[in-house]
Amino acid sequence: MDQQTVDRRPFTLWREVATAYVAPAVSAGAGALIGGNSRLLWAAGTSIAGTSAVVAALIGTWLQLFGSRRPAGRARRAALSLTGAALTAALAFALAYAVQHARPEGLGLLHGAALDRLSLDLPLSAALAATIVGWRWRARFTTRPSKGNR
Repeated sequence: MDQQTVDRRPFTLWREVATAYVAPAVSAGAGALIGGNSRLLWAAGTSIAGTSAVVAALIGTWLQLFGSRRPAGRARRAALSLTGAALTAALAFALAYAVQHARPEGLGLLHGAALDRLSLDLPLSAALAATIVGWRWRARFTTRPSKGNR
């Protein structure tokens, strides 16, 4: 069976970054409102959604510049996305750990519970953003049977 590479979904960086910000902000914000958790509500728009948007912008830019354009099946696509998520989560955890132990009181924004949440918010948001952006990037380059052989 003859295979062809299909570029079916455009990858638009600003759309990926906007989605990476809005989706976790809305979902975490809704959970915070339902649960009455004001700290989670604040984190939804800052450390959770902000981290996700920054990671999506960084990974999306990197993929546009250096990303593979070879066809990949679903298993390879999943493995690549999950590997990117694991690496990104590890880097985000290291950053959160460094910030928590440096105790940047001079920043004013990071204190108490907000500083304690970083070790959960940053890696989780980074992993989700990396998985989604990586998955959507690889979706552009899928292999499909050519139309003549269906």
